Amino acid sequence: MAETDTKTPRERYRTQVRAEIKEHAWEQIATTGASALSLNAIAKQMGMSGPALYRYYDGRDALITELIRDAYRSLADTLRSASAAGADLAVLAHTLRAWALEDPQRYLLIYGTPVPGYHAPDEITLISSETMAMLLDACMALPSDSPVTPFDAHLADHRDWADGHPAPPAVLHGALRFWTRLHGVLSLELAGHFTGMGFDPALLFAAELDDLLAH
Repeated sequence: MAETDTKTPRERYRTQVRAEIKEHAWEQIATTGASALSLNAIAKQMGMSGPALYRYYDGRDALITELIRDAYRSLADTLRSASAAGADLAVLAHTLRAWALEDPQRYLLIYGTPVPGYHAPDEITLISSETMAMLLDACMALPSDSPVTPFDAHLADHRDWADGHPAPPAVLHGALRFWTRLHGVLSLELAGHFTGMGFDPALLFAAELDDLLAH
């Protein structure tokens, strides 16, 4: 049975305009970067006045928050679909890379250089923690006989970032190793730092992943 759309024509129009604003915002970010995002420029592109556009978003930060929320939600949903299909840690890692390559600007908005003057609300942190929870779940399935390190002991008392996940400190440490090394490779690749170096970034990513899985 088809789902009934209970929105009024005004609400549907508002949803459509907000989506169009976001499309223009992504185009602007791809051209000039998120720090130069301008609602007035978007309004001009859409044939609207600046004040009229502010009826849809309170300001630049509200629009950036919406874009970041969409990006994190997309990533979390993508990883959850892979996880539900029985994906192991290696598959999740390659799923992350495929998602990043599909839309580099979306990836760089949430994992690249912070936007000057912008501070994400707590709700964004909650969405981003979903991806970490899936990473921790995958790491829990790995065999671990690594000796306890001083950092592991440190994590036992500083695990707020794990949002209450019951993983032991050694697993938390392992998840952070995956998180930092794989995002490091991805961030450098998407920012163009490997251009002209003569090697395949996909092979570097795979090599880093294999090394992490072996240790």
